Amino acid sequence: MNWIKRLARIELVLIYLVIIAGSVVRMTGSGMGCPDWPKCFGYLIPPTEKSQLEWTPEHEFKKGQIIIVNEELKVANQNFTSSSTYQNSNWNSYTKHDYAIFNPFHTWTEYINRLIGALSGIPMLLLLVLSIFKIKTDWRFALLSFAGLFMLGFEAWLGKLVVDGNLIPGSITIHMLGALILIILISLIIGIPSACDMNNVRRSKGVRNLIVVTLVLTLVQIIIGTQIREQVDVLKESGMLRSSWISSLDWQFYFHRSFSILIVVLNGWLWWKNKQEKAGITEMNLILAIIGMEVLLGIILNYFSMPKLAQPSHLLLGTILFGLQFYALIRYYLAPKLVLQSR
Repeated sequence: MNWIKRLARIELVLIYLVIIAGSVVRMTGSGMGCPDWPKCFGYLIPPTEKSQLEWTPEHEFKKGQIIIVNEELKVANQNFTSSSTYQNSNWNSYTKHDYAIFNPFHTWTEYINRLIGALSGIPMLLLLVLSIFKIKTDWRFALLSFAGLFMLGFEAWLGKLVVDGNLIPGSITIHMLGALILIILISLIIGIPSACDMNNVRRSKGVRNLIVVTLVLTLVQIIIGTQIREQVDVLKESGMLRSSWISSLDWQFYFHRSFSILIVVLNGWLWWKNKQEKAGITEMNLILAIIGMEVLLGIILNYFSMPKLAQPSHLLLGTILFGLQFYALIRYYLAPKLVLQSR
């Protein structure tokens, strides 16, 4: 059981690293740094120089390798060695999108994002194998591990659709929801045995329901924040000055900003009830600290023209907040030796 928890914690860290990497990709506009998937310009390890993506005579090309010809992506349709002149019959046009720009920084930023995503599959696979051996002891871990591995595969497939569609609007939000589901599954693997550590807990429906409400509100806030992030991407690509972004956002931004007040109030109320009723939710101080940092970052984003570093930090803290709230709910709801009190 200890190894299951350790692997789950490693997996959780990797998922948050994937979220950070994905945020950096969006912040830097590197989402199309690799125009194809799962390879990058047809390479397992992406190119570092533009010359590697140019046609050259007497050069050995591999099937699937991509070059840029007249601002168009061309894919080698076979293994061949080029002659002294370019032969169009050796190449097919890349038809999934028409984005044909090579920027080494963007390429490697996107590649590192994919690499971390691939690495996150290793501990999840080990979790599944280990939990199968423990299935007679507790079948829940095998089920959760299988669901987690399935979600990782779904996220990878969705990532392919995002690239093939040249960052289709709305797909980024779905991608984030997939990451949150992964956080839920891993938190369950960690939280189920950890609930045994909570002894002499006073559990009440009021506290439990308040945890659920704050969790749902945080989820809504993250979804709306991701939608705003997509709007910002459009404004950035249009060439609009960063100082004009806030005034160009629609109602979602103002809802997101005002909605944060309700989240602060309800979590403050939950902190007070947890202390008053001695509910034993040890995560509450950290939850409030993260909410405080989120509010500060929100103010910085609003009044200082959305500085780059504040954007991924804001998103990351939001997902950490969601994970902590869900983990607290699991431990509180499943804690043994409870004194039930209806208040």
